[in-house]
Amino acid sequence: MDMIVVMAYLFSLMILGVIGFQVALIFGAPWGRLTQGGQVDGPLPLSGRIVAALSIVILAATALAILSADGSWPNWPRWTAWPALGVMVVSTVLNWITPSAAERKLWAPVMTVLLALALAILWL
Repeated sequence: MDMIVVMAYLFSLMILGVIGFQVALIFGAPWGRLTQGGQVDGPLPLSGRIVAALSIVILAATALAILSADGSWPNWPRWTAWPALGVMVVSTVLNWITPSAAERKLWAPVMTVLLALALAILWL
């Protein structure tokens, strides 16, 4: 199997995991300290759940843009990968500088791996 395909599968699985986390937050998982700056202990309030829902849309669009960069499914224009990569860079930086130690320990490494995979998918 081609290395790019393996990286794309890993990228997809990780993104699906992050989306699963957001879905759990929407349905009341008590993980507020692990997201959105870690300011909520327990389930997110309605406003935080709305942010989690928006995050799902952004994550899905970002993943589809990165995965289509080589011209395969879903065959979005290649230029869409660049704003998606920008979103990933910003998200990675924000997760490294968040005041929440728990959030930083969980999401900074995850986003760093996702960013590295995205860069590899785009440039290899």
